[in-house]
Amino acid sequence: MTSGLWERVLEGVWVTIQLLVLSGLLATAVSFVVGVARTHRLWIVRFLAGFYTEVFRGTSALVMIFWVFFVLPPAFGWQLVPLWAGTLALGLTYGAYGSEIVRGALAAVDPAQREGGIALSFTPWQRMKLILLPQAVPEMVPPFSNLLIELLKGTALVSVMGMGDLAFSANLVRLALQESAEIYTYILLIYFVIAFLLTRSMRGLEKKLKAGVGKAPKKTVTAAGRVPEGSGVL
Repeated sequence: MTSGLWERVLEGVWVTIQLLVLSGLLATAVSFVVGVARTHRLWIVRFLAGFYTEVFRGTSALVMIFWVFFVLPPAFGWQLVPLWAGTLALGLTYGAYGSEIVRGALAAVDPAQREGGIALSFTPWQRMKLILLPQAVPEMVPPFSNLLIELLKGTALVSVMGMGDLAFSANLVRLALQESAEIYTYILLIYFVIAFLLTRSMRGLEKKLKAGVGKAPKKTVTAAGRVPEGSGVL
């Protein structure tokens, strides 16, 4: 490919990364807000959070992009640029899936931990902040990593709006070269590299978060060279 075509591809990579970061941040915020709301003591809060989750999980992300970009403008009299339309549609859609990850992780915390917070007269917010989230968040990282990869692949859907992301740029290059195999092979490799970097980053985050939770006891050795009984070391 010529340098001009490579510039087009690199521009598409940059647009895709911007969309991934912005929609990922929105999806994370939505995931925690809705996921925590699914565990609220008031039934109306749980109902509204559950309704949102079912609606956005039960609709197509592609149709949601069309709806945000083409239906909202005439309905409300304002127009979103493609980047923000894609961010809104993808963030809300994948946030619905993420909310189930948050809800499940919170529900998996040992009930004795909740009871301990109640015994200490912690408020619901204090129990969530000091007891539940510190234990649940590390368990959310692996499924969130998978969801982030799915979001990366979902960013290709914004090309239907004419947004110059990686998929849209690849199609322009294909038309210029009249060759599909070369350009789409490169695009597959680029998506793979981005996904690989995301996976490694999330694994590092998981290790860091788990480092302070349930640390294994250090081995202590007596003067005789034996591990004392009751030290918890096998």
